[in-house]
Amino acid sequence: MRVFVTSLLVTVALISGCVTNPVTGKREVRLVGEAWELDVGKQQYAPLRQMQGGDYVVDPGVERYVQQVGNRLAAVSDRKLPYEFHVINDSTPNAWALPGGKISINRGLLTELKNEAELAAVLGHEIVHAAAGHGAQGVTRGAGLQIGMAAVLIGTQGKVDPNIAQLGAGVGAQLINSKYGRDAERESDQFGMKYMAEVGYDPRGAVTLQQAFVRLSQGRQQDRFSQLFASHPASTERVQNNLRMAAKLPKGGELGRERYQRAMAKMFKSRAAYDKYDEARKAYSDGNTGKATSLVREAIRIEPNEGHFHSFLGDVARVDKKYDAAQRHYDRAITLNSKFFYYYLGRGKLNQARGRMNDARRDLNLSMRLLPTDDAQLALGNIARARNDLTSARKHFQAVAASGGAAGDQAMAELLEFDLAENPAGYVKAVTGLQNGELVVQVQNPTPRAITGVQVQLLDPTTGRRTTRSLSGSVGSKQSRILRTGIRLPAERARQIRPTVVRAVLAQRT
Repeated sequence: MRVFVTSLLVTVALISGCVTNPVTGKREVRLVGEAWELDVGKQQYAPLRQMQGGDYVVDPGVERYVQQVGNRLAAVSDRKLPYEFHVINDSTPNAWALPGGKISINRGLLTELKNEAELAAVLGHEIVHAAAGHGAQGVTRGAGLQIGMAAVLIGTQGKVDPNIAQLGAGVGAQLINSKYGRDAERESDQFGMKYMAEVGYDPRGAVTLQQAFVRLSQGRQQDRFSQLFASHPASTERVQNNLRMAAKLPKGGELGRERYQRAMAKMFKSRAAYDKYDEARKAYSDGNTGKATSLVREAIRIEPNEGHFHSFLGDVARVDKKYDAAQRHYDRAITLNSKFFYYYLGRGKLNQARGRMNDARRDLNLSMRLLPTDDAQLALGNIARARNDLTSARKHFQAVAASGGAAGDQAMAELLEFDLAENPAGYVKAVTGLQNGELVVQVQNPTPRAITGVQVQLLDPTTGRRTTRSLSGSVGSKQSRILRTGIRLPAERARQIRPTVVRAVLAQRT
């Protein structure tokens, strides 16, 4: 299932010259200004959190606690930004910062930390990435970040979606997955520790954090931390740098071990439930539905208030056409968390399968407001087409077709069924040329279906004359054929002829 985010519509302000980095005081060349950073952070923050599992809401106190620690550090940042801190409901140990001060930490990383000072080390590090404009520096270095549509692949085709997105191309996705340079990592460690000490934390929390990461990067849990290490590589060099920095800072700061353990008590207690859920997702992808279902039911017994677990059972029941059970599970998931796109998407598909089209449209549109997805667009397009609302159907299918990939081909196939005959030139292209003095037309079929009955109209702008030629046989999907016209013209006249496809129909499937 391909997910896309509405185009940022950000005008990049090109700046010729240098700016002073507010954190390091160094002069740097920047191709993008603060307006770009603020716009990217504002527009990408919520969609990226949705893509990765949504916010963790089982214990709201966890996010409040993280926000308190983050705000405490942000108050002494060298750059004032609209800082935000959220906890993402994902087992992958990771944390990231978008430009403009938008910071997230995963549930999976919080369960690996030992005290509040280590949490402060993570958040302080991310605050510096935002404050020092490391994302903007990446753009300046030509990191290949694209302003526009952020696309993400989620899960499976025809199987249960695991709710957790794997990030794809796009500015926000690339910003949080890009590997920072060594200087950026060193700056984030150094100034993050400075912020820690300034607000009363023991900066040795940053040392023990990096020491733990080095052990994990060399040990059996390396794969579990691969996403974090890809963007924030662990190294003994960073440990030594942090030790030297800690020696320069005031001693006697707080670690906050007991406070951290209290704040995370419920999350620590329910960790086994999420381990079973992650195992269930793998079992289902391997085709073991019975094991997957059993594991998720065990997870629910440990933590009954996690919407992902109920949504998973809803997916299983929907695929098995146990619609009443699926309805109960989706309803329960939405009751537990009404702000996660996937629960509405799943229930929308269920309502569509049950023929409850008004309910399906409502749920699918709710999911789109939280995160536009190809799955929702395809479903809404099919519902509109069934209602003979071809204008709406065309809009939905065209949006998906533009995203490409398997979903794009599926949307294009749907469009062709009702729109090819009305608008053949919108799908089939024609290009003129000369072969041995004869005008020929290359008929190009970029669509996922074979076409036949192609007719091309040739306009001679010099005389105003229009002639039509037909191509026998069919043109395969994403193939082209040459149409011979029998018209002999000099090269200069031939270049002026304007071809238009005026007829094409879908070939019968064999």
